[in-house]
Amino acid sequence: MKLHEYQSKQIFARYGIPIPKGRVASTASEARQIAEELGGRVVVKSQVLVGGRGKAGGIRLAKSPKEAEEVATQILGMEIKGLPVRKVLVDPAANIDQEIYLGITNDRAARRPVLMASAAGGVDIEEVARTHPEKIIKVHIDPLLGLRDYQARDIAIGIDLPKEYWKQFIEICHGLWRAYVECDATLAEINPLVILKEKSLLAVDGKMLIDDNALFRHPDLAEMRDVDEEAPAETEARKYGLSFIKLDGNIGCMVNGAGLAMTTMDIVKLFGGEPANFLDIGGGASAEKVAAALRIILSDKNVKAILFNVFGGITRCDEVAKGILAAMAEVQPNIPMVVRLVGTNAEEGRRLLADAKMITAETLADAARKAVAAAQA
Repeated sequence: MKLHEYQSKQIFARYGIPIPKGRVASTASEARQIAEELGGRVVVKSQVLVGGRGKAGGIRLAKSPKEAEEVATQILGMEIKGLPVRKVLVDPAANIDQEIYLGITNDRAARRPVLMASAAGGVDIEEVARTHPEKIIKVHIDPLLGLRDYQARDIAIGIDLPKEYWKQFIEICHGLWRAYVECDATLAEINPLVILKEKSLLAVDGKMLIDDNALFRHPDLAEMRDVDEEAPAETEARKYGLSFIKLDGNIGCMVNGAGLAMTTMDIVKLFGGEPANFLDIGGGASAEKVAAALRIILSDKNVKAILFNVFGGITRCDEVAKGILAAMAEVQPNIPMVVRLVGTNAEEGRRLLADAKMITAETLADAARKAVAAAQA
């Protein structure tokens, strides 16, 4: 789950990380009022869950409350990468001397979190990582020991941070680590962390990604989810407990089990097709859940064929078949469907689908080949 900048910075503040004293506005008049309270010179920042806001014109400096209102009017009428701007964050303008990147994420290869920093912080940190990876200093954190002072100090030395800032920098690193761990985040990032001309550090931007699987432990964070910024299909999938990710292909895939779903997508590609989604209905899926999954797949206008690949262990094939038939009765699709049912009650499932004019397959390779051919017909 992605958090907006203002939400991420509010969390950072709980852990002692210094942030600007800004507030969120949903109208231009609110932006003007906040600017007046902050002294006039402010930065108006669009709050959308995409990168590149500054380059798209979604972050603007305003030198007066009146200008803040004018800028907010323009930004609130924008769309950035297809997402409408509904809120702006009004922060006091900072006297920036230097920008630093600081972040923590999961390093899957090392199987532990990694703290990263770069003196080449700012909007183009991805380009820095691609062209000059040596400019990004990293230390891996033992999750049992946590972040140690010497590791944060090594980072400070690695980015040539002046010694007068070390104490505050180390405190910020520890605060970021605690926020990352206690919120079950997969990313906690400050970009940029700035050195002010007033000789202190300030987190002027923030980003957090929260592990969806841990949200049951964080009802307060779950309430921060902005469903307006999500694809409707993903919102619907979450309602039914489905794991769904939209892709760019034209073959819809419904599979039970994440590993089997990945394998199914790979085999579709092997035979020259492109999957339209990742969709795992999970173990023990009911007919209602399967029907919901089929509706979600069919909501994608790019889908030209659907491949069902169900290995019945916990999941009963007859229940899957009932769900498919229920969804077909409701949606009445006119695209070809290829079904491979193997395992518990597979024969019963195939019998239920016998009169539904569906293409059946015995093996996964056969099913993928038929789905690709049907999509191309």
